[in-house]
Amino acid sequence: MPQRLGVFGGTFDPPHLGHLNVARSARDTLSLDRVLLVVANDPWQKSPERIVTPARDRLAMVQALVEDDAGLEASDIEIRRGGPSFTVATLRELRAQHGDSELFLIIGRDLVDDLPSWHESSEIERLATIFVVERPGYSKDALGSWNTLIVPPTDTSSTELRELLRSRTTDSFSEIPHLSPAVVKVIQERGLYHRIGGNIQAVQTP
Repeated sequence: MPQRLGVFGGTFDPPHLGHLNVARSARDTLSLDRVLLVVANDPWQKSPERIVTPARDRLAMVQALVEDDAGLEASDIEIRRGGPSFTVATLRELRAQHGDSELFLIIGRDLVDDLPSWHESSEIERLATIFVVERPGYSKDALGSWNTLIVPPTDTSSTELRELLRSRTTDSFSEIPHLSPAVVKVIQERGLYHRIGGNIQAVQTP
């Protein structure tokens, strides 16, 4: 049967409660049957600038984040495809898999200005209905005719959380706000984000 399918992609390095709020809000506000949190294999706009946690580790964290939420799923579609992660390729694959299902792409307000630079951006708008998550500090007027999704703001980012994790001992990770206990457990078990000899650990997981 055709479904209303949400597609919420990201690096999720690490995933946090703000990501969970977006997925839940999209599911509930848009009456979606499922929301796929699509973990980027190679986030080509970020990977040249910094070390990105291996994709399989990021997938495990997202799986932990959503494991108890009906209608929210971690997706490895881009990891299985391999190579740089292009949203248009993911939408085409989902369209082929799900036939007449309606696709809703959820993106953050901070990405809107860069959308024209995305690979085959005009095709993205043809394949899916785009909803933009409003963010503090951005003008609502600039969104024009974009569909918007209002989500209670979370005062954190993955960048800030990585820095906190790198500055703490592993036994104090549970005290870091905006990280779910399930995600913290994965981080601890896999030894992610901590420093070894002054350097960030970058173990490549198959």
